[in-house]
Amino acid sequence: MILVSVMYPTGPSFDMGYYLSHHMPLVRERWSALGLHDAKVVKGAGTPDGGPAPFQVMALLTFASAEAFQKAVAAHGNEIFADIPNFTQAQAQVQLNDFAESP
Repeated sequence: MILVSVMYPTGPSFDMGYYLSHHMPLVRERWSALGLHDAKVVKGAGTPDGGPAPFQVMALLTFASAEAFQKAVAAHGNEIFADIPNFTQAQAQVQLNDFAESP
């Protein structure tokens, strides 16, 4: 299992209503059959010292493997990425994460 973090920097406007009602359902619909196990959305609230959050929104997508994510992107990435300007002009940063095993 891997966790894909899609992070939208703070700054540009972000239409959370559209994101939650249209974009994330589109992601789930297109990618669930291709290895997406879970998709959570978190909204940045701030830093420990009271500063602004560096990322206003993050989508945390759990996939079966990096290969499954790559296949999902190859199959439907163009459609999903083309929807981003409908909710923000922020440039998403994407990071693949492995789950660490505790001793």
